[in-house]
Amino acid sequence: MFELDLRSRAPIYEQLAEKVKELIIHNVLKPDQQLPAVRVLAGELTINPNTIQKAYRELENRGYIYSVPGKGSFVKPAETGINVIRLQDLEKELEKIVTEMLYLGVRPQEIITRIKRQLSKSADKGGPHHD
Repeated sequence: MFELDLRSRAPIYEQLAEKVKELIIHNVLKPDQQLPAVRVLAGELTINPNTIQKAYRELENRGYIYSVPGKGSFVKPAETGINVIRLQDLEKELEKIVTEMLYLGVRPQEIITRIKRQLSKSADKGGPHHD
């Protein structure tokens, strides 16, 4: 379920957090579903349990999972309200991407077409979409 690139410059805990986040976003991991126990996952991936805990802590701080003492970590159901701070971060990332695409000579209409295509792909994968 989780493939990590040990040659990557990205720290292992960040890679793991990203993989779990992707699985949550694409609805592979369902709301309130329990994540693998730290020790079990550490054994499967042959990495230090502290690395798993750090990834889970990062995901909890970002609002993707929650933990229940003595029971483990679980996928946090999507909230109807929007996480304003995270949305602002994503808008900054989008601004950087759009600015770079314009710099590379992509026309504004082509950027819009690409965004629509991406939205369509996300909807086809069963990911969350809003009208």
